[in-house]
Amino acid sequence: MGCGTALVTPFRRDGSVDEPALHALVNWQIENGISFLVPCGTTGEASTLSEAEWLRVVELVVGTTGGRVPVFAGCTHNATHEAVARAHKLSKIHGLTGILSANPYYNRPGQEGQYLHFRAVAEATKLPVLLYNIPGRTGTNLEPATVLRLAEIENIIGIKESSGNITQITELLTTAPRSFKVFAGDDSMALPVIALGGAGLISVASNAIPAQMSAMVGAALENDWAAARRINRQFFRLMQAHFWEPSPAPVKAVLALLGHGVDVLRLPMVPVSAATRRKLETVVGELGLLAGVAANGEDLRMF
Repeated sequence: MGCGTALVTPFRRDGSVDEPALHALVNWQIENGISFLVPCGTTGEASTLSEAEWLRVVELVVGTTGGRVPVFAGCTHNATHEAVARAHKLSKIHGLTGILSANPYYNRPGQEGQYLHFRAVAEATKLPVLLYNIPGRTGTNLEPATVLRLAEIENIIGIKESSGNITQITELLTTAPRSFKVFAGDDSMALPVIALGGAGLISVASNAIPAQMSAMVGAALENDWAAARRINRQFFRLMQAHFWEPSPAPVKAVLALLGHGVDVLRLPMVPVSAATRRKLETVVGELGLLAGVAANGEDLRMF
């Protein structure tokens, strides 16, 4: 499927959702070649959104996209009945492609609990479901054997794998049905996962450099590894920089440096420190990305 963006949620300085900025961000992403969009995930600070805001963000992204690219909306909760209720609500959004649902957080369920949780979510909707394994955030790992059981459910079509465990990801890629899509969930893991048979990447970095990340993933999927490695080498430090402090603070800071809105986050997330901001500015400047901001001035301040 290519490179999808785990969209940030732009906020105004008063902390409210900045709908015009989100509308502009979606258009800018599509214009720069992104294959699909994922609002209201980890990078979108979904856990800080009210239910009304969460639905509104998804509706706005779907409406702005207008069918130009697929949209998979984040649908995660640690109470299964709440995740099911949210899946029901998403099912009513016309034009939504599917949902992305992460491990139940904090509860730390075992494999059987996770299986039953994801099965309930999938059974609550006819939309395609992408699983999202991110143990570093949720405190629990979705093991390959459990993923294989879930892959037998018709509308569970793939997984965003953010475990960082290449052995686990390889096991999954070599045992899952060919129709089951495995996406790298970390920018730095994109090329290894695709080389092993992955379907692409769900990216944080593509918020700020959508054209470059799309080109890298596209080249890898087309077996043009020289081009893919060249792009990866050029932008790898920026990919890493987006995690110098808890995400999405660094990528929001980079977007602000590039003239794309303001880097406002909701507590308990906070903007990056002054020291990290200076380091980010150095990295972005060395990549030549600030030149476009200086050349275009006001034109780039809100995408």
